[in-house]
Amino acid sequence: MQTDFLIIGSGLAGLNYVITVARKNPDKHILAVTKGNEDESNTKYAQGGVAIVHKSTDSFEKHIQDTLIAGDGLCDEEIVNMVINEGPKCLEELIQLGVNFDKDDLGNFDLGKEGGHSENRVVHFQDITGHEIERSLIREVKELKNVQLLDHHFALDLITNHHAEVKETELSCYGAYVLNQRTNEVIKILSKITFLATGGIGQVYSHTTNPLIATGDGIAMAYRAKAEIRGIEFVQFHPTALYEHDVSPTFLISEAVRGFGAKLRTIDGKTFMENYDEREELASRDIVARAIDSELKKRGDQYVYLDCTQLNEHEFKEHFPNIYEKCLSLGIDPLKQLIPVVPAQHYLCGGIHTNTWGETGIRNLFACGECAHTGLHGANRLASNSLLEAFVFSKRCATRASELIETVPLNSAIKNWDSKGTSTPEELILITHNRNAVQNIMWDYVGIVRSNKRLKRALKRLESIYSETEELYKRSTLSPQLCELRNLITVAYLITQHSLERMENKGGFYKIDLDD
Repeated sequence: MQTDFLIIGSGLAGLNYVITVARKNPDKHILAVTKGNEDESNTKYAQGGVAIVHKSTDSFEKHIQDTLIAGDGLCDEEIVNMVINEGPKCLEELIQLGVNFDKDDLGNFDLGKEGGHSENRVVHFQDITGHEIERSLIREVKELKNVQLLDHHFALDLITNHHAEVKETELSCYGAYVLNQRTNEVIKILSKITFLATGGIGQVYSHTTNPLIATGDGIAMAYRAKAEIRGIEFVQFHPTALYEHDVSPTFLISEAVRGFGAKLRTIDGKTFMENYDEREELASRDIVARAIDSELKKRGDQYVYLDCTQLNEHEFKEHFPNIYEKCLSLGIDPLKQLIPVVPAQHYLCGGIHTNTWGETGIRNLFACGECAHTGLHGANRLASNSLLEAFVFSKRCATRASELIETVPLNSAIKNWDSKGTSTPEELILITHNRNAVQNIMWDYVGIVRSNKRLKRALKRLESIYSETEELYKRSTLSPQLCELRNLITVAYLITQHSLERMENKGGFYKIDLDD
């Protein structure tokens, strides 16, 4: 297959990029592939909303400072200024795309407040903002005549100079090899511009709020293609995931619930956040997550409680209907009973390093969204900045790609995928076992609080699993399960190695033995 623009991923970043390049280039062909259903992405599960300066008592300066404080000195201030100043325009364009946001009785936006924010500035739609954005964007994409969207197509590897018979001195991307999961055929897709919007890495951990598709595919592919990976040690753990024994992914209890007034309590009913930060429940996520982790370790408990019983019943049901119904389905009335919660992996602040236009170090390869490292989040993402970043950067990527498109030739001198000598594995238990092993290693040794001893142990165990998996990969007919495992191991290795190398605790990164 051949196309002008290839997009891998169908969350907010991917879909908004599709819409923008399609409108800017009506005579060009745009091809988007996604490994699951067209609407399955991390965006779909985003509850909180989009952080945007809107009301008169707020200011860009306040939002910028909140972001810089959360990022703990590692944000790129130029990027922070740019993204936050684009907020109002972003909101206007989302509304034009048909996205609904909650309003109060006077018709003003019902702005929420979340951890780390000094003002109420989060626009939202109930507690399913991501789902609402995804719905609107997919509807718009389907109306575009020059767009082709292929679901259940798994991107295996980026095509670079390594696969080209015509050698070039500068490292370039020419498209991707993609597995059609319905036919099990590997397709060579040649493209002038390739855009990665593959989302998060949550399935690297045994406890995560991320959907099953979040296996770090884009980061792993880019790493194999020799792109630069930065900040991947900064893994954000959401403090309040609903505790259900042996259930993954875990159900997220939005930070907005704490912004609404909910309190954290130990199992015996005592509050504890006042012992960790003067902002208490509204401290940034890294502080709240470590506080809960500390309480669990000290007390030997499996969870803490989130207390919503003092909140206004009507307003709670109106703001958080999805959370309310989920709790009721488990026999918990959140307005009368305490909700058991635990931290869970939620977001990656690092990824494929890009410049201000979303360009990677590989020519004609762009990255955006959670798989990218733009410099906005630094050491810790401020709540509800991720959807804003994805929207702003996807438009910038589309603008830059549209400027380049006429100067980029389509390279047809590319080798076909070689599957000679492979066969279907007789047993898939090794894949399942190794996936579980990676997740448990990462949770136990590379979690909220780390140590050099545990990190070294994790590396040693990951190396053994990597060797087994590579041997299986070389001799097996490809499957999404095997390729996901390979990507998970790559991402797990990168997080662990970068954690060993970091010698300073910042934001979401915390190591107890920096001097060892």
